[in-house]
Amino acid sequence: MSDPEHSTRFGRRTLGLLLGAAAASPVLGGCGGSDEAAEPPPRSRSAEAPAQPERIDYGGQPEQFGEITFPRTRGLPKGTVIVVHGGFWRADTDLTVMRPAAAALVAAGYVAWNIEYRRIGGGGGWPSTFDDVAQAADRLAALGSTRIDLRRIVVLGHSAGGHLAAWLAMRAGLAAGQPGAGPAVRPAGVVTQAGVLDLASFRRTGDRTAVDDLVATTPGADPARYRAVSPAEAVPLGVPSVCVHGSADAVVPIAQSEEFVAGATAAGDRSELVRVEGADHMQLVDVAHPGWAASLAAVQRLAG
Repeated sequence: MSDPEHSTRFGRRTLGLLLGAAAASPVLGGCGGSDEAAEPPPRSRSAEAPAQPERIDYGGQPEQFGEITFPRTRGLPKGTVIVVHGGFWRADTDLTVMRPAAAALVAAGYVAWNIEYRRIGGGGGWPSTFDDVAQAADRLAALGSTRIDLRRIVVLGHSAGGHLAAWLAMRAGLAAGQPGAGPAVRPAGVVTQAGVLDLASFRRTGDRTAVDDLVATTPGADPARYRAVSPAEAVPLGVPSVCVHGSADAVVPIAQSEEFVAGATAAGDRSELVRVEGADHMQLVDVAHPGWAASLAAVQRLAG
């Protein structure tokens, strides 16, 4: 099927427009009016350059890294957000598509940990993709409590990244020996943006090839594996969730979020559906769109 999500052309165009807009924004500053040489006045916080991401490796493979950015705030950050990009788990989409979202989170006072992982066509699939995402999340524990408050971590993921974000939230319930079991980091909540939350259902109604390549089996052949990797089959997750979804999404049906929220709520989880009227699949990660504002508001609710 046609998949606008993993069009790298769209990702670069969106990123370019957003970065171009940021570059055109006015910068506050000042200078003295005297002709005499003098020390420049101290720069205010508002005049500081935007916080820059730092690359951190969490493993030895080329795709096992993330970009962490700390906000330039006087006090402690409001929390930390693990950012997981989508692309139907395939290698032709990478973390660059989520850099504007990560920057917007940092501007709102959060630490952003924008993670990369091995993907289909680049050494990913079962179990590498799951191993990588789990290791990336647990890498935060090694940064220490002075930089990261492990009690205030929220996971945010778009599309296939929404699936992986919800999967991170269900790791505590995995049996020993399964990929991702025994997490060092347990998120306080998860925000999915047009998330693929029921892999068996999406295999029937969406991109069957992508699901088969990711899981490396079928629901009939190995139902236990599907239960271990599909959030809809693992409820209750044990953490609050907010599913943000556009009503005009033609790539991942909004039913994925509607049915997940209904099942999670029935199982005892605190789960919420935020329907963004008229929004398509990619507008949720466009930081100038109301779909992104809804996602940021969800992060703020869950981070406390």
